[in-house]
Amino acid sequence: MSIKKHIPNAITCCNLLCGCIAIIQTFEGNLVLAAYLVGLAAIFDFLDGFAARALKVSSLIGKDLDSLADMVTFGAVPGFVMHKMLQIGYLVNHRDYDLIVQNQWLTYIPILIPIFSAIRLAKFNNDTRQTDSFIGVPTPANAILICSIPLIVNWDTHFDLKHCEVIHFLIHPYALIFISILMSILMVAELPLFSLKFKQFGWKGNGIRYVFLILSLLGLVIFQFLGLGIAIVLYVLLSMINNLFFKPKAA
Repeated sequence: MSIKKHIPNAITCCNLLCGCIAIIQTFEGNLVLAAYLVGLAAIFDFLDGFAARALKVSSLIGKDLDSLADMVTFGAVPGFVMHKMLQIGYLVNHRDYDLIVQNQWLTYIPILIPIFSAIRLAKFNNDTRQTDSFIGVPTPANAILICSIPLIVNWDTHFDLKHCEVIHFLIHPYALIFISILMSILMVAELPLFSLKFKQFGWKGNGIRYVFLILSLLGLVIFQFLGLGIAIVLYVLLSMINNLFFKPKAA
């Protein structure tokens, strides 16, 4: 039996391993390390599909394993990260977090994220419209957006205070709760989004992808970790613009 058929699944298991360790680190309060692990898992998530196509191997087990790994890493982890941020946030700003101190149940609102992630993944596996594009925000994109928040806060604390307004907004309980609810809805919304899969590398048919990649790279260079969140927002906005002005109309 050829070992190459197991390579994509082995890479998927690396994704799952990162997710499991990220959960442990989240509950130990190491949100920055958890965020880095999610980023590493996203690389593995790209590589497993790339390896499957390059080696021309695929299986139903691999498809299911990929979804199960994504559920842990990109579904459970961001929910727990957001939950932990709401739990420990009042240590940073007591005044803003009086709401959380008095209503601890609010810290459980982010559990919507894993629930809606599960729905998103189930829909993706059974929706034939999502072979070359997405409908609803993909779970990895949602996870990157949410896990960028502790990275932004940590980076700004060690860099300078010029972005303190951004930090105060991101760690405000109302903002965290709003982001949790909004992103949960966007994952299952009937919102067509372009994928980053290139069938060929010419500009025709890939213009929106190249624009996104160039702007995202500029955002990362200029804004560093803040650019991660900006890239996800940009992804949604460019998809909406593409749908309104450039997507062919049905006859």
